[in-house]
Amino acid sequence: MQVKGKRVVVTGAASGIGKALCEAFNDAEAESVVCVDMNLDGAKDTADSIGGLAVQANVGIEDDIINVIKEADSLSGGVDIFCSNAGIGGVHGFFEVETSDWQNIWEINVQSHIFAAKHVLPQMLERGEGYLMSTSSAAGLLTQIGSAGYSVTKAAAVSFAEWLKITYGNKGIGVSCLCPQAVRTAMTAQGAGVAGVDGMIEPEVAAADVLDAIEKERFLVTPHAEVLEYVSRKGNDRDRWISGMQRLQERYEDWKPGDE
Repeated sequence: MQVKGKRVVVTGAASGIGKALCEAFNDAEAESVVCVDMNLDGAKDTADSIGGLAVQANVGIEDDIINVIKEADSLSGGVDIFCSNAGIGGVHGFFEVETSDWQNIWEINVQSHIFAAKHVLPQMLERGEGYLMSTSSAAGLLTQIGSAGYSVTKAAAVSFAEWLKITYGNKGIGVSCLCPQAVRTAMTAQGAGVAGVDGMIEPEVAAADVLDAIEKERFLVTPHAEVLEYVSRKGNDRDRWISGMQRLQERYEDWKPGDE
């Protein structure tokens, strides 16, 4: 899908990848960009810098997503590209994670994508064209050592994106899933742990790769080239891959957010 002239929504737009996406879509001459975040001041800063619209929303609440789409429809008559980018790291560990923590990370990292697709797809299917982009993580393709909640929810996000592509890809709906390793954002400000083994990239690099994927209708967006090699190894020999991850686990056994 050509980005020029398209009507775009980006969640998690106040900073990091979301802000970089808003700027990249604007640079690519999108018709409109709706900048969505719980942090309304941050969303306004992003929107003001590109002439977009700021909307406050908790993406884990279905009614908030419905309102975002209504605001976007009111602004420019519809949504061509919806980037479900907002996500959280959640509580690190496993035994430390309460049931309420699981519910929270599930709502933000998984249900937000489901809500967006459920409520924006009907207009896209009616037009016969639309694009859904969701931000997952390399952890969704591999795993996240030390963080059960993040690993499980990001894997679910990838699975849902695949389901969307399989189900609606032949009906004019493009789908891409962003799966980077460490990106320099608020989430990695306290350290990236194992996610940083192949280096930290800037949000603008991830955003540029997303726009390239949308233009070429490429499903998997992996700004870290190493990720595809790891996925290949995992698919070719799961037991060997798990053994390697167990060795990596030993290196990061005591790591927690806040450590260098």
